[in-house]
Parts: sequence; structure tokens; C-alpha cells
Amino acid sequence: MKTKTSAYALRLPVSVKAEAEKLAAEEGTSLNQFVATAVAEKVSALRTARYFAEKKGLTDWDAFERIMTRTIGERPQPADEIPESYRNRRD
Repeated sequence: MKTKTSAYALRLPVSVKAEAEKLAAEEGTSLNQFVATAVAEKVSALRTARYFAEKKGLTDWDAFERIMTRTIGERPQPADEIPESYRNRRD
């Protein structure tokens, strides 16, 4: 399946274009693909930020506190524990 595309004449400062061309070459892709990917990443980041901004005010902190301090329910089973190899991991 082919993705529909449209053409857009983009004006970039010479220095930005040169750097983008270098990075695209390092990635083994065309400048066009590099720019398209960069735009897609920016669109995704902005949509994600908007999503969390919209959800931020919907938090019910009283419900959260009730859930976190409840005493009912089953205790975690031995297989539910976080593996030791993950506990000290720092990303």
C-alpha cells in the first residue's frame, strides 16, 4: 500500500540544510526522508503533550489515595515481584 504524499517547497537556512544533509547521510537516508521523519516526530511530540495537558486536570487525587491505602484484596504473589535485575536499573 502506498502512502499518499504531497510536495512542499521548504526554505531552510543553508547551515541547517547542510547539517540535515550530513545527518541524513549518516543515517543512510535521503534529505527528504530525514525531514519527513523529523516533522512526524515533532507532530507526535506536540500531540502527546496536548493529550497529557488535557488529562492533567482530570486526576481524582482522593480516589488515588483511597486505592493506594486500601487494605483489601490479595497480596502480591511471589511471581509478581519485580526481578532484582530491574530494581537497580538506571536509564
